[in-house]
Amino acid sequence: MLLSICSSMMSAQNADTHLNIKHLGDRQTIVRSEENQKYLLLPIQEKAHEARLYMIVDNDVVKTINVRLAVDSIDYYVPLELSAYQEKGVAFNIQLVDDSAICWQTMKLSDTFDTANREEFRPLYHFTPAYGWMNDPNGMVYKDGEYHLFYQYNPYGSMWGNMHWGHAASKDLLKWEHLPVAIAPDGLGTIFSGSCVVDKDNTAGFGAGAIVAFYTSAGERQSQSMAYSLDNGHTFKKYPLNPIITSTLRDFRDPKVFWHEGTKKWVLILAAGQEMQIYSSSDLKEWTMESSFGQGQGVHDGVWECPDLFELPVEGTELKKWVLVCNINPGGPFGGSATQYFVGTFDGKKFVNESPAATKWMDFGKDHYATVTWSNAPAGRSIALAWMSNWQYANDVPTKQYRSANSVPRDLSLYTADGETYLKCTPSPELLKMRGKAVKKHAFKVDRTYNLQQLLKDNTGTYEIEMTIKNRNAQEVGFQLYNAAGEEVDFTYDLSTRTFKMDRTKSGLTTFNKDFPAVTAAPFEAKDELTLRLFVDKSSIEVFGDDGRWCMTNLVFPSEPYNRISFYAKGGTYSVSSFTVYKLVFNE
Repeated sequence: MLLSICSSMMSAQNADTHLNIKHLGDRQTIVRSEENQKYLLLPIQEKAHEARLYMIVDNDVVKTINVRLAVDSIDYYVPLELSAYQEKGVAFNIQLVDDSAICWQTMKLSDTFDTANREEFRPLYHFTPAYGWMNDPNGMVYKDGEYHLFYQYNPYGSMWGNMHWGHAASKDLLKWEHLPVAIAPDGLGTIFSGSCVVDKDNTAGFGAGAIVAFYTSAGERQSQSMAYSLDNGHTFKKYPLNPIITSTLRDFRDPKVFWHEGTKKWVLILAAGQEMQIYSSSDLKEWTMESSFGQGQGVHDGVWECPDLFELPVEGTELKKWVLVCNINPGGPFGGSATQYFVGTFDGKKFVNESPAATKWMDFGKDHYATVTWSNAPAGRSIALAWMSNWQYANDVPTKQYRSANSVPRDLSLYTADGETYLKCTPSPELLKMRGKAVKKHAFKVDRTYNLQQLLKDNTGTYEIEMTIKNRNAQEVGFQLYNAAGEEVDFTYDLSTRTFKMDRTKSGLTTFNKDFPAVTAAPFEAKDELTLRLFVDKSSIEVFGDDGRWCMTNLVFPSEPYNRISFYAKGGTYSVSSFTVYKLVFNE
């Protein structure tokens, strides 16, 4: 680390005269800031190898990050905030970067950082970080009229690394205010996924109504830690006796905590290799392991992650059942990551799956993972949110300023079909507020093909489609969304196999990863009337069939919006009895 700077060091020229750069040899460089400004702007090149950056104040390391500093070209800049140390002077020991790299000429000090959108594929109504990488939503909690969304976040590049808890807040699940990082790495490791609760009765002693966060400290081994907030989640103080739960397992993470009314205790469920472990506590600090779940249950092709456990009503009955959500990577029905779930009973200590032989998927697309629900949601709602990507290609999708979005929020309930209980995912009612003027088409019959040459006059790629299809005798009921560039997404009901398919192999940009072109499929119940809702944003399509009894989420990257639709029938005919398109906008 920095102790002194010798006169024999090689100096580097930099356009910013307030940066003093000295090369030490062996790919190690000292950078010193000679003026107080808010940020050091770091030039990033994603194909570069990761460098190690030590931020030094008064000869002590105050921050350590991995960063892909530009070697021969610049993809974008990221800010490293210096404002907390402006009166002390800051230096950086940067390792594993050649002296000839262009980062030494192009890094610069600044009092501003431009977060204006520079991405053609950035969604309008799906949450994205202002810049940098995002994966799992975590720590989601509602309190005093605000939904808090925390998420796995890398502020120093748009690829995975340097895990923090990013933070945003919303009053309506639609418009989100970006807030400062909530929880940053420390001596125990980076900050992996977890959850928050509102400690209404002050069981932990931090204060009545404190928001208490539980997260995985990811060091050489993974352990569970906690922090608390006394200002409704805007700032957190870490518990001084962290970690609170430890293990010798390498994969041991993602604690979800909730209050169990029957036992009057807190319950914590976390992922441990290929099982879930369940703990209980009276004070949120001392935890007792009660049971484990997983052996012989569900899919085990990959690591189990991001659990959730909650009780839901069964539609049409007075019953309630418990749902255990288990995200798995890899192991999804179409490769890569996905969300499976189990339905059963829970007594505060042990979860029992009522259908051990069944495999149940929450979403049948490629891009629905790390699904968890909001804690303390109003009116007893269970509102779920997923990370809208897949670990097969998440680092490769064709955006640079940011990577990854979340799904639309979904309200959960249970329904019964053929003696089995399944999860129903319905787009949250708040989404209705975005609907602009409805564009309706008269009912029409499809005998071989029927084309609509324009969905919307001013199509920006952000719209919702509602349709009802009445089959007569067709063996296949299909339609294609497409654009003038010839890019298309094909949707097909196969009545013989009761399978709905979505084909994105010709959807636009697909060659960035071999696993991206794909056809996904979902089972559906045979009915004379089929209903669909499609949420289309600039780079995603979410399909909800039969009022949310099945759903499918897939990313797409078209060169221009899909503004045409072509219906086709095979082996018979069908009619589209209702068809409505809504342009989705944020109404102030």
